[in-house]
Amino acid sequence: MTITQLEYIIAVNSYKSFSVAANHCFVTQPTLSMQVQKLEEELGVVIFDRSRNPISATDVGEQLIRQAKIIIEERDRFQNIIENIKGEFSGILRVGIIPTIAPFLLPLFLQSFLDKYPKVELIFDELTTNEIVSGIHKSTLDLGILALPINDSGIIEDSLYYEPFVAFIPEKHKLFSKEKISVDDLYVNDLLLLKEGHCLREQTLKVCRTSEKEWRDDHNKILFEFGSLDTLINLVQQNFGLTLLPYLSVKFMKDNSQLDLVREFNSPVPKREIGLVYSKSFIKKQLIGALKKEILNAVPQELTDKKEGLIIH
Repeated sequence: MTITQLEYIIAVNSYKSFSVAANHCFVTQPTLSMQVQKLEEELGVVIFDRSRNPISATDVGEQLIRQAKIIIEERDRFQNIIENIKGEFSGILRVGIIPTIAPFLLPLFLQSFLDKYPKVELIFDELTTNEIVSGIHKSTLDLGILALPINDSGIIEDSLYYEPFVAFIPEKHKLFSKEKISVDDLYVNDLLLLKEGHCLREQTLKVCRTSEKEWRDDHNKILFEFGSLDTLINLVQQNFGLTLLPYLSVKFMKDNSQLDLVREFNSPVPKREIGLVYSKSFIKKQLIGALKKEILNAVPQELTDKKEGLIIH
């Protein structure tokens, strides 16, 4: 019996698939399957019922997997003690991050973190909030970076910064002539939205004074709903409607034709709270602390101060 074999059966149980588990363990499926089978032969039990789709653990398999998780956690706890004594961190940190944060936050701190902690391997996956929460519960993710709150009793929330929203308004829109806009200027009928499942969509609707149900049938337009902010930005530039963007996204705009369409809000400025989330049982809290420090050092100082504003949850 090896630690690697225990990690494999945990992965198969989490993903309900040998092929998917192998992919996440960075080995071939035959290698993973062979190691699981060797463990079953050594123990003289069947851990997985392969006749089911998706694959599921047998009764004895569930007991063994629970114990395997305890063994892996204790292994990590042992290693964590050594790392804390030496002031060094190593290993893999699997991070889920929502798509409206990833392209704008990661470039700010990633290189600095890797320079300081070269023995840490970061694996990022762009996922929705629900997918991140599920991944943490299944132990397929160690950490999430998303918009708070998530209100899950099994998960710790650690606030990072408060990111204002800005409006991205086409030249032909009536609000384009304003230097700044207010929340009361917005109607959901005018908005281009991300598709369902993205928290920015729900936050955008909460900023507006009308609800999604108040869509008017006589409002003659196409309803666009996409999964990419880049697509929404391109559609705004073609005068199909306006949208709301996170503050950091503007920092990556180099084209003046895009910057000319950005409008900030009058006070109270709508903001979203960005933070880290992880399981209460996660061992390497010092590593999370190091990651948090690098993020806070990298984001604009004005974002780390809550100040006044309209926090959108």
